Amino acid sequence: MAEGEIVAAAAALLRERPFRDLTVDEVMRGTELSRPSFYVYFRDRHQLILRVVDHIGAELRTMSQRWYTGSGDGPAQAREAMEGIVDVYAEHGPVLHALSEAAASDPEVERVYSALVQSFVDATVDHIEAEAEAGRVLPTDARETARALVWMMERYLNLSLGREPSAPRETVADTLATIWTRVLYGAG
Repeated sequence: MAEGEIVAAAAALLRERPFRDLTVDEVMRGTELSRPSFYVYFRDRHQLILRVVDHIGAELRTMSQRWYTGSGDGPAQAREAMEGIVDVYAEHGPVLHALSEAAASDPEVERVYSALVQSFVDATVDHIEAEAEAGRVLPTDARETARALVWMMERYLNLSLGREPSAPRETVADTLATIWTRVLYGAG
């Protein structure tokens, strides 16, 4: 599919350079398509980046569901979710790092990237509240705790897996699982 080929070419380039340096010509040179084909699928670079974020965001959401939809052993489900999220970051870390950097200087990318992170904050709030109602988590301000945990995790993943040399996956997953489970469940 041509659209997927363009998204893959953009993601490959974002592993090597910042978004601000990404051009349509460069992206299209990474495909077997002509430059006009880009505009069949995308209005501009920003719309392309939206698609890259959507693709990676969907993978992250799938992994997060391991904890968000669980109602059993919270610490074990949180660890499983962290391992899955770390796997996604290990694969796409440089792209996510480039998007994070672009968000600092490009209002459209900032809007999309912040919305992605906020979607995880919102889902975390909902799950913390459900876990609290069931008596499985320590009393806490769900909104502020979720915001702190998700943004801390975003920064830590970008620093650990968003550029070379990257930290070992197991270390990153263990660190995150320890923090989340100790904060929420008091688990050691």
